[in-house]
Amino acid sequence: MSAGPGRGAPLVFLERRTYRQRRLRDAARLLPVVGLFAWTVPLFWPTGPAGPTTSGALTYIFGVWVALVCAGALLSRRGATGEEGRGDPGGDAGP
Repeated sequence: MSAGPGRGAPLVFLERRTYRQRRLRDAARLLPVVGLFAWTVPLFWPTGPAGPTTSGALTYIFGVWVALVCAGALLSRRGATGEEGRGDPGGDAGP
């Protein structure tokens, strides 16, 4: 009898809190990429009388900047645990 997919390999269960902390870190790492794409959107807007005004484009750019700052602050606040003393064996240990 053959072992099915996933059989024989040990299952890894992560603690829910650890899993959420890692996903928050992943979201924080992805935030600059999302911001870069959001800032390139005005490059695809039509130019001339059919396109938006310069003030509208600048409002969009600064609106994206404010949204990125707020999202970063939210992710930072949610990601702060106060458990820096504990070692995470599978985590991202820095030098």
